[in-house]
Amino acid sequence: MPAGLWRIPGALLLALPLTITTPGTAHAAADPPSVVIDSSEPAPGLVRLTGRFTGAYDVTLVVDGERVERATVSDPDADDSGTWSYDLDTRALDGEIEVYAKATAADTRYGAWSRPLTLRVDNPQARAPQVAIAEPADGARLTRPTPVRVDVTGADVRTVRVRVNGGPWQRAAGARGRYVTLVDPARYGDVMASLEAETVDARGHVSRSSTTYVALGAAAKRPPVPHRQDRAMWIWEKASYNLVLNPGSRRLLETVLPAGSTLYLGVDTYAGRDLLEDARPELRDLVAWAHGRGMKVHATVAGGTRPPYLGALSRYRERAVREMERVLDYNLSSKPGARFDGINVDIEPYSLPWFTSGKPDVQVQWLDTLRAMIARRDASGQPLLFGPAVPRWLDTSACCTGIPYGGTTRTMAEHIQDLSDYVAIMDYRDQADGGVGIIAQAAGELAYAERIGKPLSVVVGVETLDIATSGDPSSITFREEGRDALETELAKVSQAFSGSPAFAGIALHHYDSYRELPTVWGPSARWPEPPADSGPPTGVASPPRAVAFDHATVDLTYGRARDDTEVAYYEVHRSAEPDFTPGPGTLAGKARGLTHTDAGLLPATAYHYRIVPVDVAGHRGPPSAPVTVTTGTTELRPMVVESMAVTVDDGVARVRLRVVDKESGQPVAATVRGRFTFSAGRYVTVTAGADGWATATSEALKQPTGEVGFAGHRLTAAGRYWATAYDRDKDVTARW
Repeated sequence: MPAGLWRIPGALLLALPLTITTPGTAHAAADPPSVVIDSSEPAPGLVRLTGRFTGAYDVTLVVDGERVERATVSDPDADDSGTWSYDLDTRALDGEIEVYAKATAADTRYGAWSRPLTLRVDNPQARAPQVAIAEPADGARLTRPTPVRVDVTGADVRTVRVRVNGGPWQRAAGARGRYVTLVDPARYGDVMASLEAETVDARGHVSRSSTTYVALGAAAKRPPVPHRQDRAMWIWEKASYNLVLNPGSRRLLETVLPAGSTLYLGVDTYAGRDLLEDARPELRDLVAWAHGRGMKVHATVAGGTRPPYLGALSRYRERAVREMERVLDYNLSSKPGARFDGINVDIEPYSLPWFTSGKPDVQVQWLDTLRAMIARRDASGQPLLFGPAVPRWLDTSACCTGIPYGGTTRTMAEHIQDLSDYVAIMDYRDQADGGVGIIAQAAGELAYAERIGKPLSVVVGVETLDIATSGDPSSITFREEGRDALETELAKVSQAFSGSPAFAGIALHHYDSYRELPTVWGPSARWPEPPADSGPPTGVASPPRAVAFDHATVDLTYGRARDDTEVAYYEVHRSAEPDFTPGPGTLAGKARGLTHTDAGLLPATAYHYRIVPVDVAGHRGPPSAPVTVTTGTTELRPMVVESMAVTVDDGVARVRLRVVDKESGQPVAATVRGRFTFSAGRYVTVTAGADGWATATSEALKQPTGEVGFAGHRLTAAGRYWATAYDRDKDVTARW
């Protein structure tokens, strides 16, 4: 398609350049596995994007770092090669929009990315006004009533407002893009202050300025002071929002996190809520509660993008900086006892496939982003510790050594340690000793921290998450070994580093997976005792909504339930009957958060759903009202796992399963991909023969006691799809 400008009904102008540029430095055309964007066809209010994939599956579209959307794929031969399409709704878009196609490589299960496509959308109806504080300058000291001057660009501006330290908005007067209001420092005392401006236009678009930080009166900036962070824990939004919005959840936290620990609290927006902006009173209450128990609380932020690692790139740097400012502004709006003690930054741009080939460009962009975030902390004058989460290999991998930055050439680990107050090493291994063990992999960062004189600046993080369906090996997590083995290895780590002034402690990833981790899998498994619970949770705050994505997939969303302790999960019940009563026979899945994807359904079928919240004591709340949705159509035939058995013999587990046609029951020759669970974690790819039977073997099982199951991941055959919702025996396990 030639470059040009198309007029689309509705006054939308869309420029689609033919040339697709590569991010950062140029890199070679993608080798298999690959995904590409072939074409973009404009239509009223949308652009149809189409492309191809090879050696991959699960194609998604990354839209301007704002969201990740699933594409519709066609792979009738089930050979992990085919075409995809996606209709991008442009009605709310304006300006330059960068789009990537992303897929999962079939051989490694890591990501494969296309080159980006840049769309230029000229859409006045979606164009938000731009607002910036022109005066006073960032870092100014205000000692007398001072005008705050605001510049606004945009049509039909209706209101311009300014607030100080998150207080009441005060209207700014003016016209033709220039507005002013007066700030009197005497009203606030001798404090560091945030100045924010906001504008609203006639179409309801709301825009916020970057924050300007000033000193009021005799206020002085305070430097951060390092503190110990032993038994720190990452707590992501599905759990962190419960801790903030459901105070009883804190009683559960106390069963796994001792006093004096550090919370790395996820504060991203979630399910339409924004803790840092619209739940400030509740967030202050949580932070003050933690401080009352001797805990420290670090806000965990990413790059302000979806996916988060794009925030490291210069194109999206402003979003990462805005994430930093959101935390700083919350702190300045709060009393000292309710403020965060630090900021834990989890961006991880090495997930980008051009991280290595683009060396050192992407690495330098990442460092520049971290430096820009730290500069905002310094401008605000707040004593928050700044600590990136970093992988264990930044000081040894070829992608990250010999990086020129700031006049010196060093490893990425050293550059980041130079910039930051601390690093939280994702030292993900399931053993302390040995050349690839936790101790050896963290030794370099500790030695460097000692050399540059940064005490309490290295936190050693370990993994408890079930990661076996990712491309990573099961040896990076303690999921298979259990909590007793975890504690044994962590004791070795603490002993090895106890003499280092740089060692700040051990961090655990993450709260939900750690709570689910037993002492050991099998008949003797034990979990922390939950706190006393007086009754069932409430029903969900808003009824479920259901949207059919395709012939086999339904996406559900619903409101939050509350409990006097914690809502452990939400049961998703499905039935063909509209007035069904939820029970064991209708249970379709369990969701930790406020969304659920029900996959493996039948085409052109009406399904009815109800949501039942369940607390940590097993009490069930009232079921939601039902919601009905009908799946799409397809020419593919559904296949299922008719039977499955797991056995343990001679120190290994074996799974034997049979694949059949859902309608006829006839055997299907298919490719089966999946992984062993609980005490095992091996990922396998096996073939079901003409009789439909497939067998696979786990890795060696070294534990004297345990439990093993098998979870299918992908089931493929030409002309068919996996109707996993109708599988049998999916929960079978073997214990010894």
